Amino acid sequence: MVADQAPRVFAVVLEYGEHVDAKVVAWGMALDDGAYVITADGRNQYALASPENALRYVRGRNDTTPHLVWADPAQNE
Repeated sequence: MVADQAPRVFAVVLEYGEHVDAKVVAWGMALDDGAYVITADGRNQYALASPENALRYVRGRNDTTPHLVWADPAQNE
């Protein structure tokens, strides 16, 4: 029962340039009715309607691209 109800863990990763470098900037948990995200530095926390919305709140510089990456590789699209 616990395993069936456990939240799915994801990271927001910023990719710098064209596949030059990347950094995890936030961690999140996807729940049945939304998501919870905290930045890696612990300064910001968000309650969101969906995990994908984290990409709107966790940003980098103009030369970065945010990606949502599931901690369980089977959940990555």
